[in-house]
Amino acid sequence: MTHRPVLPTTLPVVLPHDLRVADEFADVARRAWTTAAAKVAALTDDHPDAFPLYTDGGRWVVDGEAWTNWCEGFLGGQLWMLSHRAPDVAARERFRAQAEHYSALIEHRATDATVHDLGFLFWSTYRRWYELTGDPRLDDVLVTAGRTTAGRYRPAGRYMPSFRRPDSLFVDIMMNIHMAFYAAQRTGDDRLAEVAVEHCLTTRRHLVRGDGSASHEGMFDLDTGAFLRQTTQQGFADDGSWARGQAWALYGFGTVYRFTGDRRFLRTAEACADFYLERTRDALIPPNDWAEPDPPRPWESSAAAAAAGGLWQLAGLVDDAARAHAYADHAVRTIVALGSTEFLAQPDEAWAGVLKHGVYHERKNLGVDESVMWGDYWFLDTVDTIQRFVEGVGRPVA
Repeated sequence: MTHRPVLPTTLPVVLPHDLRVADEFADVARRAWTTAAAKVAALTDDHPDAFPLYTDGGRWVVDGEAWTNWCEGFLGGQLWMLSHRAPDVAARERFRAQAEHYSALIEHRATDATVHDLGFLFWSTYRRWYELTGDPRLDDVLVTAGRTTAGRYRPAGRYMPSFRRPDSLFVDIMMNIHMAFYAAQRTGDDRLAEVAVEHCLTTRRHLVRGDGSASHEGMFDLDTGAFLRQTTQQGFADDGSWARGQAWALYGFGTVYRFTGDRRFLRTAEACADFYLERTRDALIPPNDWAEPDPPRPWESSAAAAAAGGLWQLAGLVDDAARAHAYADHAVRTIVALGSTEFLAQPDEAWAGVLKHGVYHERKNLGVDESVMWGDYWFLDTVDTIQRFVEGVGRPVA
């Protein structure tokens, strides 16, 4: 039998049976949902149908400068989570109606071939909606987004380019490439998975270094497909390691392993995770780029939130128990740190976002030391995932 490039069902995340989550987590989870309910309700009341990316002085910037159009799914994703986690029934019902509304607002983006970020838009929204209802129309939207993702493939170079230009490959795409695997899984069209595997192998070869650090961007010759060099758009230096890109790598390669069962991707996720742990250690929250000698700001909280989610997932995929515990422990400690008063806004304070000290684009001075929509989303998503484990709901974690 020919080996299929995608598994018929996605590998589950199975945490060690003896894993215990720190007692402090319960209080962090409670405060996280209380804060998120207040902040998201205020945002949708004050700016209906808007999709801000970042705050300025703690207030959401509506229609501000954006590098690209990639964030609309994160607000809808928070609404879906709040429809389950909000403190009271009335709020949960309101958030459920808004989750459907804000998700429907972006449905047309499923055929948007100008961006590489459709996973950010649809996995956080339509996937949750479909899993809750089983409505095949919602699954059709996910499959369409997956086909659109796969359709960006360039045979010369064997990668899907970034939105920036056709000779550019971003590590960020590792957080979106699973849309193509999902479409292949649902339709039986293995060609979708084949090009996705090629993209992941190209990223693995050219953007992940021997020490497990990840470059933000790789450049290719458009005619021959030859790899030219590593560079960065958001990090400190071309040979540095932008922390959010590192989080994308460790999370994304782990997710691809779940869709393929290809242990090359699991090993890459582990290498990226080990680099991340080595650099953060007890500090837990990284700066924007570890290569910057004296960073003007010590924290990039959105990178920490995404990395925590990726580490928790990886803890449920690796074979080695000690490694699994190390990943899970770091994830929980990171979330507890992000739940402190330094990072988590208070429900009644003027700050409009959930999580402080995030960064959108340091070079462009956009959303620097602010709340960013994906930081809020991944913080809450990781809290929700760990909380489901604690509650024993849906084990193994899917």
